[in-house]
Amino acid sequence: MNKQINLVINGKGGVGKSFFATNFVQYLKDCGVAHCAIDSDHENSTLKRFHPEAEFINLEHRREIDRVFTSAETHDLLVIDCRAASTDLFIDFFDEVGLTEVLRSLGARLTIICPVNHEADSVEQLRILSDALRDGCDWVVVKNEAHSDTFKIYDGSKTRRHVVDVLHGREIAMPRMYDWLVTALNEHNSPVTAALTNPAFNLLDRQRLKTWQTRFYRQLYRAADLLLTDPHQAERFAA
Repeated sequence: MNKQINLVINGKGGVGKSFFATNFVQYLKDCGVAHCAIDSDHENSTLKRFHPEAEFINLEHRREIDRVFTSAETHDLLVIDCRAASTDLFIDFFDEVGLTEVLRSLGARLTIICPVNHEADSVEQLRILSDALRDGCDWVVVKNEAHSDTFKIYDGSKTRRHVVDVLHGREIAMPRMYDWLVTALNEHNSPVTAALTNPAFNLLDRQRLKTWQTRFYRQLYRAADLLLTDPHQAERFAA
């Protein structure tokens, strides 16, 4: 496989999909990895606010979703930030077009990146996705520590055992970022890397952001073989 499609999805809102996607795209930039970013959230468009070059697709129009695959014809690596309540839409779409055959024709691999939090609804969305797509794709579960660093519901679930033990999914963590830093980044529409040299952020907050980014990039590196076409492109963030 020489193409990689990364779908950041969880039908529940507020689990950190756009926050992950925005920082993952910055990771690709910092690694010098060519990519195409696609935003599908027409209400917030967080990914496109932070990365204006990102493309936009309207999930209300079926032919727009085709661009998830047609973009892979001209780009080796894609990142798609899926809006909330899109789980069934993508499952139906993949069934309609014949996901396995399309990926084979493209020479592409699909990785489902599913953020989960401490709430049962986020785990239920992972169950729905994994029951439908099974081993037709790779799996990365992102444990979002924004509101809690304990994941009792997810850790004790049959869904986790199925995704990790049967589907060989990978688990990574997205560290908590202080609320005031998230707010400041949004106020300036500034990715973390840009904020590190932005005088609008004081010295200590820049250091906090640097520490957060280092921890997050190390987590991404743990799943680099499932997220990148060439994991060696991210080796400088391994340590």
